[in-house]
Amino acid sequence: MSVEPKHTKGDLAQMQSLPLKAKIMMTQRRIRDWCDYWNGDVYVSFSGGKDSTVLKHIVDNCPGVYDVPAVFVNTGLEYPEIQQFVREVKAGKYSCFNSDVEILRPEMRFDEVIKEYGYPVASKAIARKVSDARKGLPHVMKYFEGTATYYNGNLSKFNCQKWKFLIDAPFPVSHKCCDVMKKKPFKAYEKKSKRKPIIGTLACESTLREKAWMKTGCNAFESEKPKSQPLSFWTEQDILHYIKKFNVPYCPVYGEIKVDDKPEFEGQVNMIDYLGCYEPEDRLKTTGCDRTGCMFCMFGCHLEKEPNRFQRMKVTHPKQYAYCMDKLGLKEVLKYIGVPYE
Repeated sequence: MSVEPKHTKGDLAQMQSLPLKAKIMMTQRRIRDWCDYWNGDVYVSFSGGKDSTVLKHIVDNCPGVYDVPAVFVNTGLEYPEIQQFVREVKAGKYSCFNSDVEILRPEMRFDEVIKEYGYPVASKAIARKVSDARKGLPHVMKYFEGTATYYNGNLSKFNCQKWKFLIDAPFPVSHKCCDVMKKKPFKAYEKKSKRKPIIGTLACESTLREKAWMKTGCNAFESEKPKSQPLSFWTEQDILHYIKKFNVPYCPVYGEIKVDDKPEFEGQVNMIDYLGCYEPEDRLKTTGCDRTGCMFCMFGCHLEKEPNRFQRMKVTHPKQYAYCMDKLGLKEVLKYIGVPYE
């Protein structure tokens, strides 16, 4: 028996269009509800990126919420500036943050993961399909042939004929990197501590995250893996405006946050995902990285305009660039999928 989703796309659009002040209050309420439900046995998943930094700032300064620890998984793939920022928060450099930060490490290094499982290419969903197709699972080939359908007979929007060439790539492809290097350490922490996570993801970041939010809402109390995502209905612009409004310390790898005098909205299906309640002239941007995450991850890099993440890395982090291109073999992978890297 299927369970009716808690929200619709219309609900999300309505919530995304609310002013920042209302969103902050709604997020605080969801955080308090989560803490109360689990009797305070919760933690903040802290990546050091701007979204989780805003989340930590809200949690640490939320009325009625006390002493919530944060957990950072140091995979070795984060920007050096991210690792330094997390260490500074843990050392108590910034009075607006709770310094209770636990730093975990995965059991495997990235070079070991790609050797055993494969490279993270295209997207997590596509990499999974490529891996399954190489195992000979016949139903997966329908997606690469463009014939996969829904139960009603309509063609699936997840058909991916353009990536069929990856099945015969001269290198392994896998979606498991994040599972091994990030999710596994968090799972071990949760099992040991009995704490439930508060995560700083936004629904507008992907179709999968949007669907997950519509299914459970921000606080997934009854899910198989309970988690709170109280920023789900925020937009990228909300994050930047919050940092500016409250003067929140953030990792310097993002550069300055300033007004974007040349906004580009090409290819944007939903303008609300970009602006929320803001007018186009209020749009902010970062002068450095717009996203951080793992430095060597190739998911989504084919969608980026030049200079893409690897071309920027060559200039800003030449040591890491040389290592991933030459030692880890990313140069050949990027060349194969047609992504510029120089």
